[in-house]
Amino acid sequence: MNTTPISPPAADGMTQRWHALWSALMLTPPAGLLAQLMGAWREPQRHYHTLQHLTECLALFDDLRDQAQRPAEIELALWFHDAVYDVRAHDNEARSARWAGEALCGAGLGPDSVQRIHDLIMATCHGAAPASTNPDAALLTDIDLAILGAPEPRFAEYERQIRAEYAWVAPEIYAVKRRAVLRGFLERDAIYATPVLQSRLEWQARHNLARATGNATNMSPRH
Repeated sequence: MNTTPISPPAADGMTQRWHALWSALMLTPPAGLLAQLMGAWREPQRHYHTLQHLTECLALFDDLRDQAQRPAEIELALWFHDAVYDVRAHDNEARSARWAGEALCGAGLGPDSVQRIHDLIMATCHGAAPASTNPDAALLTDIDLAILGAPEPRFAEYERQIRAEYAWVAPEIYAVKRRAVLRGFLERDAIYATPVLQSRLEWQARHNLARATGNATNMSPRH
């Protein structure tokens, strides 16, 4: 991962990217959809799940585009994967996927593509590693989790941003629950499912997670 944090992009840059994506699909984007998405990513309750996160994901995807089977579908899934983000809800991915499905169907995208994008977004629940039969889901989820393998300053910023999103949770409860979430990733045989990101980020991710959870015994992946 690039060691320099990526600033949220200018609106015109995102607009150009959005229209280039739809041009690649040979479709016209629904009127007002980009403005709705940008507004969602800028909602005030967000501190990590913001345009900074979307931009980092898209930048890493650009670097890994040749790994994708259906790159346009992955890019659309990235635009929508945190489009709904209610810090008190447990169905954000499902609601984001539903929004994507409705918008993309309305724009004329084929049902098979819409279903694949829905499934890609749902894979970002991160309940388990994606099946080896779905390399695009593996790539998408690895990109979403790349923050775990960020350089220490960016990882520390990420931890502060997540805490800010859950400022309403009492410190003693947050500490226990957050540690459990991070340990869940640390205890996986491999945090990253794709060879390219496993090679680039696995060690740093384990280093970051070990420091964050006080568990230095899990620095190396288990096989």
